[in-house]
Amino acid sequence: YTFLHMRHNLKYFDKMRCLRKRSAVSFLGVLVICLLFMNLYIEDGYVLEGDKQLIRETATHQLNPERYVHTFKDLSNFSGSINISYRYLAGTPLPRKRYLTIGLSSVKRKKGNYLLETIKSIFEQSSYEELKEIAVVVQLADFDSAWCEGMVQDISQKFAHHIIAGRLIVIHVPEEYYPVLDGLKRNYNDPEDRVKFRSKQNVDYAFLLNFCANLSDYYVMLEDDVRCSKNFLTTVKKVITSREGSYWVTLEFSKLGYIGKLYHSHDLPRLAHFLLMFYQEMPCDWLLIHFRGLLAQKEVIRFKPSLFQHMGYYSSYKGAENKLKDDDFEEESFDIPDNPPANLHTNMNVFENYEASKAYSSIDEYFWGKAPSTGDFYGIVFEKPIKITKIKVVTGTEDRQNDILHHGALEVGEKIIGSKKGRQCTTYLRLGEFKNGNFEMTDVEHKVLFSINCMRILVTKSQKEWLIIRSISIWTS
Repeated sequence: YTFLHMRHNLKYFDKMRCLRKRSAVSFLGVLVICLLFMNLYIEDGYVLEGDKQLIRETATHQLNPERYVHTFKDLSNFSGSINISYRYLAGTPLPRKRYLTIGLSSVKRKKGNYLLETIKSIFEQSSYEELKEIAVVVQLADFDSAWCEGMVQDISQKFAHHIIAGRLIVIHVPEEYYPVLDGLKRNYNDPEDRVKFRSKQNVDYAFLLNFCANLSDYYVMLEDDVRCSKNFLTTVKKVITSREGSYWVTLEFSKLGYIGKLYHSHDLPRLAHFLLMFYQEMPCDWLLIHFRGLLAQKEVIRFKPSLFQHMGYYSSYKGAENKLKDDDFEEESFDIPDNPPANLHTNMNVFENYEASKAYSSIDEYFWGKAPSTGDFYGIVFEKPIKITKIKVVTGTEDRQNDILHHGALEVGEKIIGSKKGRQCTTYLRLGEFKNGNFEMTDVEHKVLFSINCMRILVTKSQKEWLIIRSISIWTS
């Protein structure tokens, strides 16, 4: 009995040792993944519940712990730069820090090449004053040295004065610095060559971001087949100023791909490390969504009209057709409204979370109220009296074209009364009626002789349709 009992115990302990061994391997794998994400968080000091869920979702992409252990040791300081030797193909290190760096990464295409047109558009659509505040970094990310030499020659001939002025740099990273690009995981059933293409693109962008980290206050990524809106920098500056005091990781000035995505330069090292560590997992634009979420910006902050348009007809991947266009793009400069600080209120029945503040916001969102009645209003009470030069109000959306203000007027008021929370104007001056759901008026300061404290949209006739106020834009003198 004692012998049998001992045999039974030995088998039990052997079984337990095997289980512990397997558990230890699994535990180490999970631990490495957790450490990667914890390190990304460490500078922010907190982890939100939604981000914990995002971590769990990202971890399900089956990252190979053994493959990333070496990378994790090398890249554990996410705020530091990646140790790479860059080749300057044209231009020299910037003599001073700029306001905005514009980054482009380009490879040889089987059909068409738009890089020169993209660079031309950046410079032609910028004023002389704007050119003083920008730096353009072009990364030639192809391993074909003959192609790189030819492109450098073309760029140097066409944009020599910009290179001399120190606002255009062309760089290259030797192939030896790239990680393995063959035999990668085929996530999402992508063919092997597609996986290789998108994985290399992630590394290209990581190296470009790493180079640009200390060149300016802000950074915007463009693709190499983009057309720019006129005076785009002035608009970007105005948007950044309007967001002062609010938290953001990414501001978007185009809804396509990796075009027009703006970052604080101090976030570039972390983004570079992030792309490099997960280069084989998914396309760059998907990784960017994860990165933004991990840094606690859950919602897209996108501005309209778009400042950048995709102009390429052929993709850099196999020369396939790519007719994607941003229908929110406007070629000519648009003057973003001032929309001075104000309290917003309405007596309409608000649908879900489409509250009044969303019509006054500079990003792509709107107010939505249930069928309004005669006398209903949407009111704006400014924090300080203002002089208005132009007003523009747009109702309805492309997919809900009947949810407009069918009968309404726009009024401005003075002589404010009431407490801080319940302030309103005692008298109003009617400026005009809505036509086809819209209202627009210029030279308001010549029509209104007093400083304006309030503005309201007044429903003058009941309607069965709901009301979307898509945007309220105010320009001040």
